[in-house]
Amino acid sequence: MNAPVNTAVPATTATKKPRLTTSAMIASIASEGQRTTAAPFGKALVDLAAQRPEIVGLTADLAKYTDLHLFAQAYPDRFYQMGMAEQLLMGAAGGMAKEGLVPFATTYAVFGTRRAYDFIHQVIAEEHLNVKICCALPGLTTGYGPSHQATEDLAMMRGIPGLTIVDPCDALDIEQAVPQIAAHKGPVYMRLLRGQVPRVLDEIEGYTFELGKAKLLRDGADVLVISSGLLTMRALEVAQDLATDNIGVAVLHCPTIKPLDEAAIVEAVRYQHRLVVVAENHSVIGGLGEAVASTLLRHRVQPAGFQLAGLPDAFLDAGALPTLHDRYGISREVLGTRIKTWLR
Repeated sequence: MNAPVNTAVPATTATKKPRLTTSAMIASIASEGQRTTAAPFGKALVDLAAQRPEIVGLTADLAKYTDLHLFAQAYPDRFYQMGMAEQLLMGAAGGMAKEGLVPFATTYAVFGTRRAYDFIHQVIAEEHLNVKICCALPGLTTGYGPSHQATEDLAMMRGIPGLTIVDPCDALDIEQAVPQIAAHKGPVYMRLLRGQVPRVLDEIEGYTFELGKAKLLRDGADVLVISSGLLTMRALEVAQDLATDNIGVAVLHCPTIKPLDEAAIVEAVRYQHRLVVVAENHSVIGGLGEAVASTLLRHRVQPAGFQLAGLPDAFLDAGALPTLHDRYGISREVLGTRIKTWLR
């Protein structure tokens, strides 16, 4: 596995740091008592591959930790274990796509982007090959530190021409995104939530994932939160909390980061005198927040106020996820407090 067993420093009499285990690294992002679905990506890919024999699965020694092991068990002759060699993973996926296959390549987001960027750019994207790159542990979804926290992956991948980028919120998004990215002609980078994945969007009447489309999940007169990934889940929770203080919070979910649904964003902001908050599990540099700001500027749309609720431009600490989410402002409680402060 592409990960250290333990990154905690030895305890001293002066300072003791919590011992991190593999379970901490792949900890669930679900809130206590929240409904979850196990391995939605792996199950969706297995189901789709039954009708699509050209689909193959590849990984860089991380099948179990990206839920691709389910595909390997169902279709062992269509599964390729590339070892700890992410550049080879992307190069091989590109070669398979040239032969008419539809490769789903999985690894951790840090390894798929930082280590293999040039191969994605040159081998896959430049030739517009039909490769689906699905990467686990995006943003701050791991207890390990900067070596495993992909807090800049969207910034890196947004710069690649022709690459579609998806940041699903929950298990439903993932289940519905898998067949759609498989049907899309061209390269796709999808941030992958794995293991016990929360299930929240099925509570939104009529919600369906549509590649390239943003969806208004709820309306509110005071604040518009534009979000993606797990921060959409947090935004919905915050909206419930702030409703008790008579603060109306609208939530616009943008599961497709590129191409961004600019029309939906402009429509949600224009002529609405409310604070706009962009919430994302990514650095405030180069992610959804800056994409939204650019959209509003180019369309000459000015909100009543504009704030970014993302991760700081810094190397983040290691530790337990609830503590880290509080520290870096993306937990339910802290995000709600920040929004109330910005409204003052």
